[in-house]
Amino acid sequence: MTDAKSLVPAALYLRMSTEHQQYSLENQSMAIRKYADSRGFEVVQTYSDAARSGLVLKRRAGLRQLLQDVVAGSAPYRVILVYDVSRWGRFQDTDESAHYEFLCKSAGIPVHYCAETFANDGSLPSLIMKALKRTMAGEYSRELGVKVLAGQKRLAGLGFKQGGMPGYGLRRLLISNEGHPKQPLAYGERKSLATDRVILIPGSAHEVQVVRDIYRMLISDGMSIYAIAGELNRRAIGYHGGSRWTHYTVADVLTRRSTPDSMCMAGRQADSTLRRLGFQDRSGFLRRGPLSQSWIKQRSFKRSKSSQTARLTNRMRNCSTA
Repeated sequence: MTDAKSLVPAALYLRMSTEHQQYSLENQSMAIRKYADSRGFEVVQTYSDAARSGLVLKRRAGLRQLLQDVVAGSAPYRVILVYDVSRWGRFQDTDESAHYEFLCKSAGIPVHYCAETFANDGSLPSLIMKALKRTMAGEYSRELGVKVLAGQKRLAGLGFKQGGMPGYGLRRLLISNEGHPKQPLAYGERKSLATDRVILIPGSAHEVQVVRDIYRMLISDGMSIYAIAGELNRRAIGYHGGSRWTHYTVADVLTRRSTPDSMCMAGRQADSTLRRLGFQDRSGFLRRGPLSQSWIKQRSFKRSKSSQTARLTNRMRNCSTA
């Protein structure tokens, strides 16, 4: 048995993203502690990032704290134990991963990858394998992102909601894979089966009437979005959660593509995704073209259309500066 006085103090770094259950923090900790026991290390501190992507550093408080302690010279350990290269990070630039490891190494605290088949000892085979593993880790994340985006694009093209809260006057409806309605989803509820889908349906009769009143005040009465917000507050009509109306919330009702029949990715997720795919410019207006029009699928319910709604975009631009 190893003498307790001769044990080398070590720190654990654990990270788990949402796509791999075999990388749970408990499994990593057990494997690392077994590695530590067999090599004379004593775990004295643990850093962890639960449900965090390995793409960027800024959202990983655990790794940031580890690097801060190491660089400051206040770390009470002499070695860092990590499950494998991918847990250290899936950085798209492999030099970034190497840089963070070099900060530790230059401070006299090397990093050990416990589940890897190579020893991180600076030898030529070790350097080649580590560089390859870093590249594979980053490439896996990139390929996964492409596949997820393609899947979301396909489902949005079929008219299914891809996340985010419904707009004012709308509710989420859970439907089966065969298209049969199952139940409305309340605030905070999520689908439990991956094969289920979500579409939007009209909300309460009161909210639907408020949406119609907003369009009437804008188009028929010529009111600005500021005036509309003031009128709704004067009537004591609450927005989501009973909050007051502002010109931003009125504009959201008027410009939201899911109000009521454009069933694409809603809210901020829609904006960022459409811009990423090149369908929307920075001003927030959807670019017209065969590609963008074919990507958005109309589903659920129809609204009556007026010839005046064709001028809605220009009126919104004018009213927002009034």
